[in-house]
Amino acid sequence: MKKYVTLSYLGSVSALGVATCCVLPMAMMLLGLGGSWLATFGKIAAASYYVLAISTALVAVSWIVAHRNATLANLKCWLGGSTTITALGWVILFNEAQINDLLIIQM
Repeated sequence: MKKYVTLSYLGSVSALGVATCCVLPMAMMLLGLGGSWLATFGKIAAASYYVLAISTALVAVSWIVAHRNATLANLKCWLGGSTTITALGWVILFNEAQINDLLIIQM
């Protein structure tokens, strides 16, 4: 069961990283950490929906396996955290234009 929880968290963290691919460069520029290396984030943006969909599937499979193995009571906090991270990734992805506008105002 630990394998599924680990996969769930790895998927969630990667989903959060992919979701912030357009917001993170703006935040780094606001901090003065800009440069040409920030262009690499644009290549990641093309795969953001796929990575988030795979992450969501991993989290769902982890919930199902935990429920079937009767270990849901022990893993509820871990799986809840993983679900929260994945949901945050979706929220950032769908609201990245507004987030970028707020960061531009701060500049």
